[in-house]
Amino acid sequence: FGAPNKQGKEEAHGAALGDDEVALARIQLDWPHAPFHIPEPIYSAWDAREAGKAAQQAWDARFARYAEAFPAEAREFTRRMKRQLPAELPTEALIEQAQERGETIASRKASFEVLNVIGPQMPELLGGSADLAPSNLTFWKGAQAITPEDASGNYLHYGVREFGMGAVMNGIALHGGLVPYGATFLIFMEYMRNSIRMASLMGQQVIYVFTHDSIGLGEDGPTHQPIEQLTSLRTTPNLNTWRPCDAVETAASWDAAIKRHSGPTALVLSRQNLPHQQRTKAQLAAIQNGAYVLKDPVLKDSEGTPKKPELILIATGSEVGLAMDAAAELEQQGKAVRVVSMPSAYRFNGQDAEYRESVLPKAVTKRIAIEAAHADYWYKYVGLEGRVIGMTTYGESAPAGDLFKHFGFTVGNVVKQANELLG
Repeated sequence: FGAPNKQGKEEAHGAALGDDEVALARIQLDWPHAPFHIPEPIYSAWDAREAGKAAQQAWDARFARYAEAFPAEAREFTRRMKRQLPAELPTEALIEQAQERGETIASRKASFEVLNVIGPQMPELLGGSADLAPSNLTFWKGAQAITPEDASGNYLHYGVREFGMGAVMNGIALHGGLVPYGATFLIFMEYMRNSIRMASLMGQQVIYVFTHDSIGLGEDGPTHQPIEQLTSLRTTPNLNTWRPCDAVETAASWDAAIKRHSGPTALVLSRQNLPHQQRTKAQLAAIQNGAYVLKDPVLKDSEGTPKKPELILIATGSEVGLAMDAAAELEQQGKAVRVVSMPSAYRFNGQDAEYRESVLPKAVTKRIAIEAAHADYWYKYVGLEGRVIGMTTYGESAPAGDLFKHFGFTVGNVVKQANELLG
């Protein structure tokens, strides 16, 4: 507006007006001042330094009186605004407890169990779901819905508003004092894609709970079965995406999410039950590295020394159990196999070269990645000569077990692909 030859045209959108048009705009807008000069009356009217200083002093005095009258509440307020976690938050203990219990449950159910423990101890946690709370299992036992009549709750029912949920959570995170998490099916992250990108760009602590994470969704068909969404999330800068393989890794992913203040975290969880995986204490600690050796060869050479791996299977989520079963069968055939669980590629990529080499040694070139999602992402880990058992098409409508078999997510197919690769 105001540029007489360019207003209302695409030329005014993305290009500089130029000296001649700027001069004409000054005349049309009656702005006779030199470039970058702000007349004193306008400068004074917009100068908020003194008013801001007075407002800050008034707030400081008010808060000092509050702190004197209610010291515990003031300390709690300060803790939350400084993004300090409660001192006794048991997230690390939850990881160990999940390992001891050894439950075979869906990772969405494991997430629900974590929330039931940390929810009462982390009052700044503000949950929500885009009309899918019963399926996402995010309305934990102590959750209370926020309503027009009562705003004292800790859970927002956003309705079918995925983008609105993402945008609201960004605002809550920017305000401070609360840690928002919001849930929907993984496929519906598409509706909130730009709000996820903004949270990542702004470096805000927002937690996304995305359930029904693969073709394992089954009968809802290809419109609801996520394929390319995991790749989209993983390639978003500053977004830490977790796809845990069991209850233990699920607890670890929540631990990472609530401790991360520099950006958002996506927890990608299953509808179907996932088998528990046995781990040593060292392996438990290594989960936070994003990828770790879950199984090394048990075969030994003639001197009784464990053989070095000749094949590496890399998997996430529900496919880790498949990789473990395939490795066991391959070892019965005399093959030395390592299984790497990679719940967070973001965390793994951030490790130093020595650790990454210890998990995926360059000398072992025979590699297969297994994930019931788009295949292309995994070539960065298996190399062009490696193989990926993944999805290159959309899904189909059928029970989950039938779909996994149809698309090759079976022990038999993994073993076949491994033997072909090993020659």
